[in-house]
Amino acid sequence: MTVRTRFAPSPTGFLHIGGARTALFAWAYARKHHGSFVLRIEDTDLARSTPEAVQAILDGMTWLGLNWDEGPYYQMQRMDKYRQVIQQMLDEGSAYYCYCTKDELDVMRERQMQAGLKPRYDGRWRPEPGKILPEKPDDIPPVVRFKNPDSGTVAWDDLVKGRIEISNEELDDLVIARADGTPTYNFCVVVDDWEMNITHVIRGDDHVNNTPRQINMLKALRATIPQYAHLSMILGDDGQKLSKRHGAVSVMQYHEDGYLPEATLNYLARLGWSHGDDEVFDMTQFCQWFDLDHITPSAAQFNTEKLKWLNAHYIKQADLGALADDIRQRLMKSGVTVNDQPDLEAVIGLYRERVHTLNELADSIAYFYRKPGMDSAAWEKHVTPEIVPVLQGMAEQLASISWSAEAIHAVIDHTVQSHALKFPKVAMPLRVLITGGAQSPSIDAVMALLGQKEVLARIADGLEK
Repeated sequence: MTVRTRFAPSPTGFLHIGGARTALFAWAYARKHHGSFVLRIEDTDLARSTPEAVQAILDGMTWLGLNWDEGPYYQMQRMDKYRQVIQQMLDEGSAYYCYCTKDELDVMRERQMQAGLKPRYDGRWRPEPGKILPEKPDDIPPVVRFKNPDSGTVAWDDLVKGRIEISNEELDDLVIARADGTPTYNFCVVVDDWEMNITHVIRGDDHVNNTPRQINMLKALRATIPQYAHLSMILGDDGQKLSKRHGAVSVMQYHEDGYLPEATLNYLARLGWSHGDDEVFDMTQFCQWFDLDHITPSAAQFNTEKLKWLNAHYIKQADLGALADDIRQRLMKSGVTVNDQPDLEAVIGLYRERVHTLNELADSIAYFYRKPGMDSAAWEKHVTPEIVPVLQGMAEQLASISWSAEAIHAVIDHTVQSHALKFPKVAMPLRVLITGGAQSPSIDAVMALLGQKEVLARIADGLEK
């Protein structure tokens, strides 16, 4: 058997973290078994599906590097196939026309609820041997319902949750085509999984209730039943269901916020799955390790601090050229033009050990390419009247040296010793004058990159404040 998995999002919103994890697990399972990963866009909800949402899904998948082998297939382009299968089921007797009006269905449900029963279709248009059906009304377009088995159980061995059994008496006859002829979600999924030879359906556990209906329809079509693996939900940092207020708006928002796709994937892989105590691994290693046996059936909890920690790790390991390309774009968006000097890769190399996100990195180094705003509190604390003449004398020495970090350090050391000061007494005000704040890497390394002319200009401007 060739393993075939699929990711089938509905384009009614962005690709969020939960969907991205589902896609990752389905992709990794196919890669592990040298199978195929299919991308399918389930766009039959015409009222809510948008081209922008489709593009957002494709952008998110591309950014994460979850490449698909087939697709994207669009359900709206497969309507002829769905109608063909519906007609086949009508002809074979596994589906039938139902002429109930909305008012009739409302009354039916109301009576059942008053009687303490579960609301469900009562089968009044379901054909049975010896049953006399109501007369067909001429003015009501019918829906098509699947004739669900009315006895026995439907069961499957879920690859995450274990054995699940549902009594068929709990399931009513599902509508598979609306009155206007358009097929419904559960029916389209069945036809697609069947025709695309999907062997493993890996999806969120909000679909568990759909599974028995889908299995029964697949059986009616004499199709091979795929294996199912239902992933538990993801909770936010506060233990509540992940939602927009937790930042679960779009995977691409993580890109906007300065996370690397490698870090995001590594983090998603550990949400509900583990390989011993391993925390940091690339996707090649993940695909080799990945299995469905080590997915926990309990809810996973999102941890923003852990994601930041992983992101910091990947920033430290990233190719400097690739980082420079990204940071240049982020700086341009904030109105900062990166000049040839100082060298952007060298600047990033100086700072990347100190940050957790690419946005932090871009913000931290912006002062190399534009005059920084001055932190007034830091200026008042460190640029004291006593230190001003010391800095002025040091600036005169800096103007006469051959510019390098070593030569700069020697000047600072000489200044410290000749005035019997502690190193921070000179380094801290220098940081404030040159970077605008009191935090930076080694100030001699910063000054060396910034350049002699710019450093002397900033010292002079700062002392005149």
